[in-house]
Amino acid sequence: MIKPLVSVIIPVYNAEGYLAQTIASAKAQTLANIEIVIIDDGSTDGSLALAKKHQSETIKVFSRENKGASAARNLGLKMSCGEYIQFLDADDLLSANKIEEQVRLLMLNPGYVALCRTSHFFDGEDPLSHPPIKEWYEEGSDDPVDFLIKLYGGGFIGEGYGGMIQPNAWLTPRDLIDKAGPWNEMRNPDDDGEFFCRVILASKGIKYAADATNYYRKFKETSTWSAQKSYAACKSMLQSTRLKASHLLAKTNDPRAKVALGRLLWDHAYNFYPAYKDLALEAEQASKELAPGFNYNPFHGDIKYVVSYLFGWKMLRKLQNINLKISRIFKKS
Repeated sequence: MIKPLVSVIIPVYNAEGYLAQTIASAKAQTLANIEIVIIDDGSTDGSLALAKKHQSETIKVFSRENKGASAARNLGLKMSCGEYIQFLDADDLLSANKIEEQVRLLMLNPGYVALCRTSHFFDGEDPLSHPPIKEWYEEGSDDPVDFLIKLYGGGFIGEGYGGMIQPNAWLTPRDLIDKAGPWNEMRNPDDDGEFFCRVILASKGIKYAADATNYYRKFKETSTWSAQKSYAACKSMLQSTRLKASHLLAKTNDPRAKVALGRLLWDHAYNFYPAYKDLALEAEQASKELAPGFNYNPFHGDIKYVVSYLFGWKMLRKLQNINLKISRIFKKS
């Protein structure tokens, strides 16, 4: 049987120190029918020159002015030909069997999207030094709405639910992306969350490749966009969650959906305060409108729970903020 073509789309911005390893990871896939599409997003280091050194019949390199990772991924979609799409960040890695295992599942299950386990490692560490995190979704799901409710609602829906799914862990049929629509190009730390919300809802469900692994590089001190806590970043995160709410609620009347979305909005309110009080208030009010009776307190059995219960979550956040500032002063001294 002829295996379908898979496009590995790599958006790159100032990743010179990692790109060669990432490209090698894509080239090492056991599935031979792969093209690699590298989109340099206006890098100011040597990323573009490095990418061009790898250019070949199966490795395409394009360059554009800096518009963000989502815009780069959309360009990658336009420039690629694969029936299946593997998004891969320029500093991350895949196990050699990752794409082949997921293609096998998707060929047997048309209309589904494939997921795999993720191993988190810090920059400078051996990617194989940390075991993959065991997740609740290892059995997959035939119910996209239920999957998103459990993902967004976390422990408020049931024990063990929630978590973060890193975008490299997915393998997506192109026709599902065509159905769901392209990436939202607003610069947003949660751009993948909003995009895959639409993709999942456009699918029949999720198939899990238990033997495939996505290796996600983390940084202890970073200036990447996903780690920034600027006002613009927080505002775009709130907008992303509002979009996810509209996508999910258009598909279901399940009351758990409003609880799950209310939890996401409360998380924003808690994390935005006291730095951005207007955004915190907007998120709090949006949560109350969705789930009026939802009681948010994530600190079960913790001293923070007691402080929050006695004095309110805003006082807790102010105390945490003071403690953070003091610790930074002592760290510098």
